[in-house]
Amino acid sequence: MAVREERTRDELGARLKEYEGRPAAVSGAGKDPVNAPMIRHWCEALGDTHPAYTGPGAIAPPTMLQVWTMGGLSGHQGRTGAYDELLGLLDAAGCTAVVATDCEQEYLRPLRPGDEIVFDTVIEEVSGRKTTKLGTGYFVTTRMEVRVDGEPAGIHRFRILKYAPAARAPRARRPRPVVNRDNAGFWQGVAGHRLLIQRCTDCGTLRHPWLPGCNACGSLEWDTVEASGEGTVHSYVVLHHPPFPAFDPPYAVGLIELAEGVRMVSNVVGVPYDRVRIGLPVRLEFRAYDEELTLPVFRVVQR
Repeated sequence: MAVREERTRDELGARLKEYEGRPAAVSGAGKDPVNAPMIRHWCEALGDTHPAYTGPGAIAPPTMLQVWTMGGLSGHQGRTGAYDELLGLLDAAGCTAVVATDCEQEYLRPLRPGDEIVFDTVIEEVSGRKTTKLGTGYFVTTRMEVRVDGEPAGIHRFRILKYAPAARAPRARRPRPVVNRDNAGFWQGVAGHRLLIQRCTDCGTLRHPWLPGCNACGSLEWDTVEASGEGTVHSYVVLHHPPFPAFDPPYAVGLIELAEGVRMVSNVVGVPYDRVRIGLPVRLEFRAYDEELTLPVFRVVQR
């Protein structure tokens, strides 16, 4: 079975290679000539203050090469079917996902306001079958040749990967909390859906996280009180990067001030991450993440 599958893949690669050199677009023309307003917008957006791009003898920044060839929302006329056929073959083979990987540009002459751009695009290369972290597929490179008045002005190569998405690994388990002799009572309470706060039996000071001794008087004697579960968001952060297994960024992590006066770090749930604000009222709930792990989280109280 494996030999038969490999032969099929080789046949697909050979068939894709037949498209190399075939046109993807013929005799395209820039919808607007090279112009000073677009050059100014580009330079302002990128913070490029080079004097060559302003004044009577201005040229366009070389990296704007592709800008003058873009068709906008309405696209370009004159596109051939070869490129669509190539992508269709890949789709039929299960390579339904696509990602742009890189581009290369060659600058052959400066472009100046008033230049009228024409271009041709060919399928330059189709790679052999490649396996990447995203999945298995083929790199497809197109080459666009840009001209002004018949004179070569630049070359733009654009490369994509058309691939069959790799099967996702089973979702990772959420990390386990570190349980030791100093905090074991807290986690025993969580297992019973109770949020326990340490209380010094000498001075009455409440403390969290759990510690072996009182941070107010130093006493080693303590008992616990059960939190009411009411609180407010004292502060928060939104986690975007880096992504960790078992977590789905972006998400909000809050420093919650409990009604009893102590603070603890936990997830803020019940509203989108971008609606979390300091001062929001929250209420404790216990969320089971798997058959072994339950954690306290705080749900925003809707007013």
